[in-house]
Amino acid sequence: MQEIEPGMQPLAAGSPESQSADLTAENIATLKALFPELLSERIVNGKPETAINVDVLKQLVGDTTASDAEEKYGLNWHGKRRARQIALTPSTGTLRPCPDESVDWDTTQNLMIEGDNLEVLKLLQKSYTGKVKLIYIDPPYNTGKDFVYPDNFQDNIKNYLELTRQIEGGAKITSNTEASGRFHTDWLNMMYPRLRLAKSLLNSVGAIMVACDDNELSRLLLAMDEIFGEENFVGQVVWQRSKKGDAKLIATVHEYIVCYVRDKSAVLAQGVWRRPKEGADEVLAKYAELKASLANNHEATRAAIMEWYRELPEGDPRKSHKHYNWSDDRGLYFAADFAGPDDGRESRPRHDILHPVTKRPCKKPSTGWRWDEEKTNWALTQVPPRVHFGQDESTIPTRKSYLFEINSEPYSSVFYRDGRSATLEVEDLVGKGWFQFPKNTDVLAEVIELVTKPEDTILDFFAGSGSTGHAVMKVNAAHQSKRKFVLVQLPEPTGKEPYKTIADITKQRLRKAGEKIVARAGLIASDVGFRVFKLDTSNIRAWSPDRNDLEGTLFSNIEHIQPDRSDTDVLYELLLKLGLDLCVPIETRPIAGKTVHSIGGGVLMACLEPRIAVSEAEALALGMAAWHKEQAPAGDPTAVFRDSAFENDVAKSNLAAILQQHGIGQVRSL
Repeated sequence: MQEIEPGMQPLAAGSPESQSADLTAENIATLKALFPELLSERIVNGKPETAINVDVLKQLVGDTTASDAEEKYGLNWHGKRRARQIALTPSTGTLRPCPDESVDWDTTQNLMIEGDNLEVLKLLQKSYTGKVKLIYIDPPYNTGKDFVYPDNFQDNIKNYLELTRQIEGGAKITSNTEASGRFHTDWLNMMYPRLRLAKSLLNSVGAIMVACDDNELSRLLLAMDEIFGEENFVGQVVWQRSKKGDAKLIATVHEYIVCYVRDKSAVLAQGVWRRPKEGADEVLAKYAELKASLANNHEATRAAIMEWYRELPEGDPRKSHKHYNWSDDRGLYFAADFAGPDDGRESRPRHDILHPVTKRPCKKPSTGWRWDEEKTNWALTQVPPRVHFGQDESTIPTRKSYLFEINSEPYSSVFYRDGRSATLEVEDLVGKGWFQFPKNTDVLAEVIELVTKPEDTILDFFAGSGSTGHAVMKVNAAHQSKRKFVLVQLPEPTGKEPYKTIADITKQRLRKAGEKIVARAGLIASDVGFRVFKLDTSNIRAWSPDRNDLEGTLFSNIEHIQPDRSDTDVLYELLLKLGLDLCVPIETRPIAGKTVHSIGGGVLMACLEPRIAVSEAEALALGMAAWHKEQAPAGDPTAVFRDSAFENDVAKSNLAAILQQHGIGQVRSL
């Protein structure tokens, strides 16, 4: 076999592909494309760095003020600069798959990730940017008893492993008490970088909802204004959780849900947010059933639906729609008042409306008509007409208000829902005393239905007991939809059995909730599974020389993969680093005696065998090329191999050249 010049690029621990998205580099590239005159280079410690000309920036935005040091309106605290920098620092960690702790690993589209949410949000940047429709989080309220995560700028993965007692050393988890002297500062330093990272995961019509109480509401609003833009503020919902409370001055019985969107103009262009009217869908379903059984006879359907309303018990939400009892070919409607308001105006429309049978002008209301003549004529010419008439012209006409058109209403900024039912729901699934103050899944289901569509993704990176995931399962079961959830929860130790960490409670709650949903409705097709991943250090070894044993270091680094990691671990790190969905399908096929994986229909191909001889390289490459052609993936595919697997450079270079000749342009080695 002829030797060809090497064409395989290494995927090393320090390369950009082996890290999460470099947000700083992306920001610089964007600025350079828009305003090249804004950037310059300077030498710091012998290395070039990008510098921003502040004077040019002020000119570009029309700022004629003289001093940068002048006071400015906004939220500032000690550590804000560092919090912003932490969000921009790439993660070198990975997410390791745990099929044994998962449910329906092979088919589910849901994720439950165990780890520090800051690092996880960084790791999700390449794969999930712009793919999330709704973020709902219930972060620590900072009451003085909450755990507030102390991020470490230098090595946050190690810091995370120490705090969660997975390795020895470092700080321990403690609550953030008011006596700490940095009470609000610590909370802001935790929340700010996470919110900045979360924003980039939202799509253009995505929304974020953050639960909080009075302790940090004012600071949360200012931080959200800065990150998402004041113009993208939607509302501040008041959730009353009890009827009474204990206090020396004012009894606080409510919490808040603060809502922002990524781009309010894009959200409004897509349509308004409305919640279904309780019982309306059931009424419409019954109406359709009756109309079909009565051969579309509207008189008989009206009599049947009125009889059905009468049989409903008092208090049944369906009974509240009993005034919707008329029927035509368009649907079930209510004969609503057509008169204008009694506001004393003489200028109200008073045009004639002819009765369709007698052809005489109908009686007019004393206050005139609600609609002008043009809109009335439009309503009369619709098929069927949108005006309801009596037997003759002696009855004032009314307008048809169809239930299917108004079976929804705006989401109120104030509502009551008892908090105790959520606790009982969790206790039924995981036992008593394990989790305080869980969120109500019925409320979360309403929010999910309000904002998302049937195949959207919902993210909760303060997952707690898993209420958001449970709510997504409920919505999917109720509507046969395919919404997906991504949950992130820190494995905070509980100090007792059987649930050693909060993440263990999350996983068990999801398992039991899924079992209950399937048992109740027999919804085998509904996705009640989830894939479990755990945050860990990268599978790719970083170069860390032992100054006292350089020869030993060189030999130990011949293999670039950590010795305790599996091929599956490496595969999922590749998915993250190359920007592929963690639930993307993976196929496996033997080729030339080697195991080859095809991810995402051939977008990524990987052979992680420990040895590839010169004599095997050509057959392996041709087999992979044939499989690639068979799958015909869109885009530029990538193939990855272990660097240490190749017998020599001849094997490596020939394999790379054959793959590139057959359309697999990116060939990388680990």
